[in-house]
Amino acid sequence: MRSKLFLTITLVFVPVFLFAQHSYVGVKTCGMCHRSEKSGNQLGIWKNSQHSKAFETLLTEKADKVAKDKGLKTKASESPECLKCHVTGYNVDASLLGKKFKMEDGVQCETCHGPGSDYKKKSIMEDKDKAIANGLLLYKKPEELCIKCHNEESPFYKEFKFTEFWDKIKHPISAKN
Repeated sequence: MRSKLFLTITLVFVPVFLFAQHSYVGVKTCGMCHRSEKSGNQLGIWKNSQHSKAFETLLTEKADKVAKDKGLKTKASESPECLKCHVTGYNVDASLLGKKFKMEDGVQCETCHGPGSDYKKKSIMEDKDKAIANGLLLYKKPEELCIKCHNEESPFYKEFKFTEFWDKIKHPISAKN
């Protein structure tokens, strides 16, 4: 009887756990803990970066002209070809976008670190292994992620100088690091 119950629970709940997707919480949620000098001021670094303004750049006449010149049928701010690199969470099922999440916030924390719904809690973030197990992404070679957007496909592409650009956006784990 016990083994049947265990088997039933395993067959019903384990697949749900294995295939559950993390959802996006948005930069405001991340920023609650990552805004102080003690935490390395990651929010401030992001706010002062071009990543925070990535969506805004699509709202310009210049962006719409480029989209039109490229043969796109919609405004830059509505074109999948532009949105895929200018916003976080583009082309993600709406059920995976939290209430505080706004694509208009541009290229935000979860673009690089993964959807934060399951690692956002302080008790999880304080344990790096636990955070990773709950969806936090950390890259040994972040340039491999960066070049997914910073490449010749972009109409404004300039040589991608990873070290130079990284210096503008890198953010320490804490002010001590």
